[in-house]
Amino acid sequence: MHLQIIDWLIILFILILCFSPALFFGKRAGKSTSEFFASGRSVPWWLAGLSMVATTFSSDTPNLVTDIVRRQGVAGNWVWWAFVLTGVATVFFYARLWRRSGVMTDLEFYEIRYSGRAAGIVRGFRSIYLGFFFNCMIMATVNLAACKIAAVLFGLDRWQTLLCVGLLNVVFAAHSGLWGVLVIDMIQFFIKMTAVIAAAYFAVNLPQVGGLSGLVAKLSTMKGPGGINYLNFLPDFTNNWDIALAVFIMPIAVQWWSVWYPGAEPGGGSYIAQRMLASKSEKDALGAVLFFNVAHYVLRPWPWILVGLASIIVYPNLTDIQQALPHIDPKLIGHDIAYPAMLKFLPVGFIGIMVGGLIAANSSTILTHLNWGASYLIHDFYRRFMKKDATESHYVLMGRIATIILFVASSVLVFFLDSAKDAFDIILQIGAGTGLLYLVRWFWWRINAWSEIVAMISSFAISVFFLIISKNGIHVSSHIALMITVAFTTICWVLTAYLAPQTDEKTLVSFYRRVKPFGPGWEKVRILAGISAEEAKDSSRNIPLALLGWFFGCVTIWSALFTVGAYLYGNTRMTIIIGLTFILSASALIKIFNQVWNTASSVTE
Repeated sequence: MHLQIIDWLIILFILILCFSPALFFGKRAGKSTSEFFASGRSVPWWLAGLSMVATTFSSDTPNLVTDIVRRQGVAGNWVWWAFVLTGVATVFFYARLWRRSGVMTDLEFYEIRYSGRAAGIVRGFRSIYLGFFFNCMIMATVNLAACKIAAVLFGLDRWQTLLCVGLLNVVFAAHSGLWGVLVIDMIQFFIKMTAVIAAAYFAVNLPQVGGLSGLVAKLSTMKGPGGINYLNFLPDFTNNWDIALAVFIMPIAVQWWSVWYPGAEPGGGSYIAQRMLASKSEKDALGAVLFFNVAHYVLRPWPWILVGLASIIVYPNLTDIQQALPHIDPKLIGHDIAYPAMLKFLPVGFIGIMVGGLIAANSSTILTHLNWGASYLIHDFYRRFMKKDATESHYVLMGRIATIILFVASSVLVFFLDSAKDAFDIILQIGAGTGLLYLVRWFWWRINAWSEIVAMISSFAISVFFLIISKNGIHVSSHIALMITVAFTTICWVLTAYLAPQTDEKTLVSFYRRVKPFGPGWEKVRILAGISAEEAKDSSRNIPLALLGWFFGCVTIWSALFTVGAYLYGNTRMTIIIGLTFILSASALIKIFNQVWNTASSVTE
């Protein structure tokens, strides 16, 4: 692809627009680790919410969605649409609890929730495991997508792409801290949305596609792998039971609560928790997570899906992509590369917007992961276990050094990955079985630090077991492997909750008074804390209200998502029916949310 002068000027303007504001936050970020990693706990809900959306809107996400659509049709996206259940549960059950905890990172939570040596062990272990190894895997998938896109558009090798994005991201992440990341995210979100909508528009209006009506007409007569209908919102439960089980039933029934995945953690965690903890009040934490879930699942998917569907018509087979991109390394050819291949049809000017948007997509995610990962390594490991009495400026400096190390390590890992979908599956498998623990630990006093340790070890061990047997020719389907992993891991940590040393009463009472968790699982601790049953039943901890909010929140998001899809398909009847469902559920959600909002504490730390 050859960029014209106007394209280069647009790219330059986007870079200046995105990154210049961050330069002004360097001095503020250097004051303390609270400013560098948590923005001084003064972030408004709308900025925190936009940042969450921008972070999950990475350069690998369009490639991942395109890969899913080409292999499993639109319905294949239920593997991540099912996480609506997780996200909305965080809104109504966990956002306020996180904000009340007052910790700087979600790993600091372990030493206010648990006691003894085990609490320190689990905090230290997860700071390295998540902050370094797991985090590097995520960043590697994002940068792998950037490498594929740059190879298609500019013919760049992997190392050349990594050098370019590295210089940009590391400098700003190390300089500006979380405040700079948040501001960059806010600007980049609007640029990225403009870019992907433009890409969808021009892809659908290609002569070989024939507009939305042509897209629907042509794909209605085409069958995908296993005879799937590419356009269906739901999988075929009669003729393709295996696909329906893998992409819909398992995600809805098991995956959403059992799997730990950054951005969709059961109970909140990672950079989602970081934004909640940085919010200026409980109200802002609540509003940020709700806004994030609506924008994440309703605003973003269809532009990517339309490009993926159009690519099926333009490039029906991988050989067609290879022929269209003869200069590309054959190792990079996969269904996920169809998205950047479709960008070749963008006209002058819009190419510049797309390239600028892709740079923004990559940066918003990498900047967050660099800051989040560095917060784990420095605040939860280095400061906690290695050097406890240094100055704030020293810890900020170490945070900046950790930022550089994280990017270098993740860049090396890029050379060992082939596709975003493969990495996505690996991450889901490794995190399987631990999710239920992260939901229950807020509502059951008996969960202890050893439960967390056993959950991580057992989940990882059985995932390695399945990997070993697959290498030796014994194939176990992914949904069977997930069920076995979840069952084994859950049994292990539940037994540990009863058999391992319990959290001491003083720690439990302190946690209860600080966070005010609700439900019968804390009845014993409530009595120890000397808090009356009436005092514990205030309206802000009303379980039925939270359950209603969770139900109508999920229905609202899914119905809004499919109302847009039905409209794009030109199906008026379906648009009206699903649209009415959206209006009714959204009305109920607004009423419930206002009650929850009004009862949420607005006290800041």
